[in-house]
Amino acid sequence: MKSLKFVQANILMVTIFLGACQSTPNRIDEPEHVADKTAVLNLELGLAYMENKDYKRALNKLRKAIKIDPQYSDAHNTIAILYSRLGEDDQAGAHFKKAVETDSANSGALNNYGQYLCTRGEPEKAMTMFSRALENPLYSTPQFAHINAGICEKNSKNLEQAEIHFRSALKRSPRMGAALFHMADVSYGMKRYMPARGYIERYAEAARHNPASLLMAVKIEKALGDVDAEASYGLRLKNKFPDSQETRLLLEMEGK
Repeated sequence: MKSLKFVQANILMVTIFLGACQSTPNRIDEPEHVADKTAVLNLELGLAYMENKDYKRALNKLRKAIKIDPQYSDAHNTIAILYSRLGEDDQAGAHFKKAVETDSANSGALNNYGQYLCTRGEPEKAMTMFSRALENPLYSTPQFAHINAGICEKNSKNLEQAEIHFRSALKRSPRMGAALFHMADVSYGMKRYMPARGYIERYAEAARHNPASLLMAVKIEKALGDVDAEASYGLRLKNKFPDSQETRLLLEMEGK
């Protein structure tokens, strides 16, 4: 049987880019509760089925893991991610809550629960979860909690606080596409158009442009008065993503 740490290192990271995101980063600390070995095996099998998008079998294995060991935080965290994928938000929330109750040091679960709360209009509670996740000195991927916290602050119009979190994410991962995009967005919102251009250019070096990033580039260049760059980004958006919502918004901006 693979080790518990191997299983933890392979818990899926689910990221919804340019919106709220969920992540279950690796853990390097020991959990508060040592899970039953059979429960660990069922979690491992559930993860494998999730990777193959066989959600019915994944759900069966994860439920079995929890039945065997109801205090298994990683199993609650993982089944909550699966329920989120399946659109069963109440079930997801219940298991995220259980995950942090059964292991208060499970930063991945705290991060996920914070994301869940933020997307459901409870930003203050969400920020408490992110703070708890980031207080853990053994949290191996704090950049994900910083990204989620930044998005939550940005959605609440707290741009300065959002900027702090995105900068912290970039300090940890300088080429993190999501952080670069959101820094461009925040800079644009604060009317810092030259830095916004710099971040969107750095984003293009770290990740492929998508409709949201191309539209952001159009808006930045428009604000800077660079007509040629604005037209170039706009043309790329229309040609590559003609049916996207961002292309429709661009056409509305152009009065077409």
